[in-house]
Amino acid sequence: MAARFKMRRTGVGELLRSPRMQAEMLRRAEAIKAVAVATSPVYLRGANAGHYKESWETSSRARGGRRRNRATATVRNTAYYARWVEYGTEKVPAHHVLLRAARAGGGSQ
Repeated sequence: MAARFKMRRTGVGELLRSPRMQAEMLRRAEAIKAVAVATSPVYLRGANAGHYKESWETSSRARGGRRRNRATATVRNTAYYARWVEYGTEKVPAHHVLLRAARAGGGSQ
């Protein structure tokens, strides 16, 4: 005898916003953050020595995404020059730290 399944949109919404889903999104974000910290370039001179590497942080929320209907997590670097490290400038090449970290650490581990 075959099993029958009837999907309810409210049930799927509850699943996508559940604490377990939020914890899983945070776990994946922490894995991405770990790779980003490990691959961050470090400038050893001046007042900001190591600041970029120390500025990685994660956060999660139950209602995120474009429609605010699912759990999400965010990885970001709070250093004011983080975008220049990621994308580069006309004089400095791009490092793509977050892009490479998301590719390496975002899968199921």
